[in-house]
Amino acid sequence: MLVVRGEAGVGKTALLTYAAESAADVSALRAVGVQSEMELAFAALHQLCAPLLDRLDRIPEPQRRALGTVFGLAPGPAPDRFMVGLAVLSLISDLAGERPVLVVVDDVQWLDTATAQVLGFVARRIGAEAVGLLFGAREIGVELYGLAELQVEGLPADEAHALLGSAVEFLLDEPVRRRIVAETGGNPLALLELPRGLTATQLAAGFGLLGGQELPGRIEQSFLRQADTLPAPTRRLLLVAAAEPIGDPVLVRRAADQLGIEVAFAEIDGLMSLGERVTFRHPLVRSALYGSASETERRAVHLALAGATDSATDPDRRAWHLAAAATGPDEDVALELERSAGRAQARGGFAAAAAFLQRAVALTRDPVRRTERALAGAQASLQAGAFGTAWALLATAEAGKLDGLGRARIDLLRAEAAYAQQRGGDAPGLLLRAAKTLEPLDVRLARDTYLDAWSAALFAGQLATDASLREVSAAAEAAPRPETPGRSSDVLLDGFALLFAEGRPRAVPLLKQAARAFGDQGASVEEVLRWGWLATAAAATAWDFEACLSTASRQVEVARGAGALAVLAVGVNVLGQVAAMAGDFAEATSLRAEADAVREATGAHVLPYGGLVLAALRGLPDEALPLIDETIESAIAGGQGTAAQYARWARSVVLNGLGRHGEALPWAVAASEDTPELFVSSWALSEQIEAAVRSGRPREAAAALGLLQDKTLDTEERWGRGIEARARGLLDGGPTAEGAYLEAIEHLTGTRLRPDLARAHLLYGEWLRRRTRRGEARAELRAAYDLFASIGMAAFAERARRELQATGETVRRRTNGPGTSDELTPQELQIALLVRDGLSNPEVGSRLFLSPRTVEWHLRKIFDKLAISSRRQLRDALPDAVSEAAG
Repeated sequence: MLVVRGEAGVGKTALLTYAAESAADVSALRAVGVQSEMELAFAALHQLCAPLLDRLDRIPEPQRRALGTVFGLAPGPAPDRFMVGLAVLSLISDLAGERPVLVVVDDVQWLDTATAQVLGFVARRIGAEAVGLLFGAREIGVELYGLAELQVEGLPADEAHALLGSAVEFLLDEPVRRRIVAETGGNPLALLELPRGLTATQLAAGFGLLGGQELPGRIEQSFLRQADTLPAPTRRLLLVAAAEPIGDPVLVRRAADQLGIEVAFAEIDGLMSLGERVTFRHPLVRSALYGSASETERRAVHLALAGATDSATDPDRRAWHLAAAATGPDEDVALELERSAGRAQARGGFAAAAAFLQRAVALTRDPVRRTERALAGAQASLQAGAFGTAWALLATAEAGKLDGLGRARIDLLRAEAAYAQQRGGDAPGLLLRAAKTLEPLDVRLARDTYLDAWSAALFAGQLATDASLREVSAAAEAAPRPETPGRSSDVLLDGFALLFAEGRPRAVPLLKQAARAFGDQGASVEEVLRWGWLATAAAATAWDFEACLSTASRQVEVARGAGALAVLAVGVNVLGQVAAMAGDFAEATSLRAEADAVREATGAHVLPYGGLVLAALRGLPDEALPLIDETIESAIAGGQGTAAQYARWARSVVLNGLGRHGEALPWAVAASEDTPELFVSSWALSEQIEAAVRSGRPREAAAALGLLQDKTLDTEERWGRGIEARARGLLDGGPTAEGAYLEAIEHLTGTRLRPDLARAHLLYGEWLRRRTRRGEARAELRAAYDLFASIGMAAFAERARRELQATGETVRRRTNGPGTSDELTPQELQIALLVRDGLSNPEVGSRLFLSPRTVEWHLRKIFDKLAISSRRQLRDALPDAVSEAAG
């Protein structure tokens, strides 16, 4: 992958053309950005993929569906742009299986946003394929940032003098020659084009040189001097071609006919060729011709092009030309633009939809419709991630004629923009205000907004600037109820509101009901995508681990199927937590790698919650503590207070595992006191009790146990009962402790919660050893050690090993020999697990944003590391802990 970068005329196009024409035995795919098509979604991608569309049936169904939708081959919901990128990656990879592929994209600075995002996605994920990508750009945009660059500079002085000499047929004064070479910086196009149109006298004295302009402008002036020598009809034909973005000679001829221009030649003075395609000698010819024309001239040619464009087959370009031809507000054209926006949005082109609506706003006279279109444009801009455009359109809408619902929609969009840009402390307050404004206008929308506000407040935690979880809950509890029967999301909102307003006894039954509805088919797909992860928080609050698993699994399954990658970024994080707490560290590692891949692909502002739980339980300080520190720093900077609470709890787990209980205590206290109504606080209370007891602070432990019992005695779930009994055993210390430990082991045995069960065995074994019941202690400690070692809980395993040694039993540290899964990288482990579970290479690639050939390349490395030779052997080679949490 290489970005060839340099100023206009420096030779980028020549280098790319040379590379494409000299590459032997390759399939070349080419596309060129066109300035006037920058607002048309996937316009350049059509150029690139047109030769590949006959291969659509060879890529996975979600990808085929996404690409078919954006190209208008089939109806469907707007696809996720990253799924479109994955589809293009798969198509190119499929072609590369037959022969090497060279993708050449020129004038990247003029690509439409959707295409640029897709190509950036593809460029970062080409791995083992025989694929090369060459980009030509004046400047590198964010989509290609970080790729390898080749900066193309001007020619050296001696070569520049030679090239200038070839372009000028008479002798130049040496000072003038040096001036031209110096001012052009050796730019080849400038050296060839600047002398054109100047007489020997003008050049000889240097008076014809335009010294006050930037170089591209001076080159454009050279092209204009050539055009000025042509007859008026020919110049007008050149302007028609410059305004027609796709180089269609039929359209140009039709528009020329409407303007009364005869087209009877194939080439115009070297500036433009009119053959199978309309091509200009250089993109600066097009920009010079179009930029120098008057508004009246431009409107006339756009009107002719609109008339020449088929309204049935290409309505969007026709609408664009009509808008450019408009002399003032025009409702008919604005309506056409609005329809084009709808079509663009249906194809996933939210940036294009926003651009159409922006133009529609400018052409709308009626203040009510103008405001409506501005609001719609702001919404589309928000979905495209174009926050600057969204804010500008919101300002336009705000200045217009608004009713109460319109003002509420503005508040809501502002809040959604703040939440989308960063899940920080400002979003809850904005969403709460929007929800309150919506109450008398739209009860259903108000309740949805309250639930979004609760979600935002949960991310923000104690760092919420002006609306805490308690405040959101109180407002939601007082809000009107819908007249129709409640949806699963309504039950979820009521449960969370009651949790803060009236406490656990009334809230927990509703939270459990909502969580189970989200885990089965009780909640709609739309609800699962929007609030599925929040239902997992409800399940954790109710200590319902099975509902945690089912809700997290369903959201991930639905998000994967829908290609909803922004949702997947959160969902995979949640499912990774569930897998880690079930002791399936292989699956948790795999999910963490997937979460990282999704976050990197989408730029989602989601901190590594799943990674924190995994690192905490694994207990390797060199791995866990830096991640915890980084998360706390990022969380505080980004206003994500709950992530900081997670990280403090994680540190207390690591330190308790290492036996550094005095150090663990303040971290556990900080996590337990931060938003005590949340489930994370309950987890932290368990750590606080252990750290306080082992640090000789029984009063602190007793107070924490009382709080934990308040959070567990209203549940019959074995998770909560087991955690409470285990903590009670720690605090009792005396003869009654044994019954508490046995109760904890009984509750946790048979659940998926193997780490918690192992810790119960460890604490009971430690208690037995201290009472000199060594034989019984060995049995419990051995059970703990075997569980810890099989799970991969290194710190706790070492603690159990030391305790076993203290009973007189010799225990060797378990080490993994060659050919084990511990040698695999997280990504390799993830691929191995998916292949083990029966997924094909294309299916694995879809999951991990890799091409099938890259998956195959990783598989070969996996086989070497595991000393196996086939996919069937993966089940025996990988850990026995089958990933029931994978979904």
